Amino acid sequence: MNRLLVSIGAFALFAGLAQPVSAESIIDALAAAYHNNPSINVQRARTRAVDENIPIARSGILPNVSASTSLSSTARRTRSRGGGVTTHTETTDTDGAVGITATQNLFRGFRTRNALREAESSVLASREDLRAIVQDVLVTAAEAYMNVLRDQALLRLGQRNVGFLEEQFKAAEDRFEVGENTRTDVAQTRARLASARSDVSLVRANLNASRAVYRQIIGNEPGRLRLSFPYRRVLPGSLKSALANSQERHPAILASIHDSDAAAFLIKQIEGELLPTVSLEGTAQTSFGIDDGDYNNSASISGRVSVPIYQGGNVSARVRQAKENLGLARIQTDVSRAQVRAAVISAWGDLDAAKAAILSAAAQVKASQIALDGVQEEQRVGQRTTLDVLDAQQELLDAQVSQVLAQRDRIVAAFSLIAAVGRLNEHELNLPVARYDPKDHYKAVKDKWFGLRTPDGR
Repeated sequence: MNRLLVSIGAFALFAGLAQPVSAESIIDALAAAYHNNPSINVQRARTRAVDENIPIARSGILPNVSASTSLSSTARRTRSRGGGVTTHTETTDTDGAVGITATQNLFRGFRTRNALREAESSVLASREDLRAIVQDVLVTAAEAYMNVLRDQALLRLGQRNVGFLEEQFKAAEDRFEVGENTRTDVAQTRARLASARSDVSLVRANLNASRAVYRQIIGNEPGRLRLSFPYRRVLPGSLKSALANSQERHPAILASIHDSDAAAFLIKQIEGELLPTVSLEGTAQTSFGIDDGDYNNSASISGRVSVPIYQGGNVSARVRQAKENLGLARIQTDVSRAQVRAAVISAWGDLDAAKAAILSAAAQVKASQIALDGVQEEQRVGQRTTLDVLDAQQELLDAQVSQVLAQRDRIVAAFSLIAAVGRLNEHELNLPVARYDPKDHYKAVKDKWFGLRTPDGR
């Protein structure tokens, strides 16, 4: 990896990208993406919502208390006859009642315990999903950063090439005026110059597009960027260690494992519906008559045991369905392991290929520069044509472009490898940013018995 830093420094000098210390480094860009990117904020909100499954599951062992009140009015009209006289009597009775009922589950077939375990596994899976989103965003941010740097370097090369060809065109016209070359030489130079100007326009358009993506991913406009890779210590030392670490710590694998655990606990939770349930209910009530002032207090406590016998096949079907989902989750774990392994091998190969390409491009640039200088000297003494100079310049430009592209690919491959191993996060990179800890929200809500406001006051 020492050669990585050397080649980075060489490329910075070659591409003319060396910037003052105050320039925005890739560390600053990654920190901004971590803080600003909406995809991370979306997953954080989703993780907070999953945390609420803990108090929801725990509610199965907590009492349910309700209060009730009632008010009724009864009107009566009676008619009686006595002594030849008919008497009509109207009475109205108004009664009320106030009561409170509390129900406590004593046994629910272990459903509450398994629901809690399922919720805990879902919380852990959502945290790993958050880690995966952070990795994806940081990889994309690094790629956006390098794309802007790449296009800036290509634009510098293109502008430098246009300047060179403008000098060649002027020299070709001057030599044509004194009869030292032909109109063909002038036309060839003019054609190369027009093509170079067109290429510059295309590169400038690509740079604008890269800047737009940078703004989308990182959250601010790219300023003065400088090339650096300060994460050599995070890169794995060998492919073997990279594969081993990825299988142990990659968030996609860990999330699928926790999903499997949640699916297993869901099976037990549904099976609990086939077991007896035991509950205790207590009621206290006061009945009173508003008209006569009479009242009556009563209290009762009762236990209830319910034994399920047949539910129309509903529970059995749901158990079978949950078992299929568990099998699916375990298959998905195997799929995630295979995908991560392939990603590690691919990133490792891309990194090696980029290293070789950089060395090759550097040698090609050096040789092409020597060749161009020689061809220009030979042109001055009449041993080379203008076309020879143009071809030599194009070969040098192609080599320089290859060097720029290889440098970009090398940095992107390095970040992709760190992500494939599962280490591309704010902690491993030591980003200078306030770090979000999902455990804070979890601790704030897991033991909450009541309250409608979220921990942040909404």
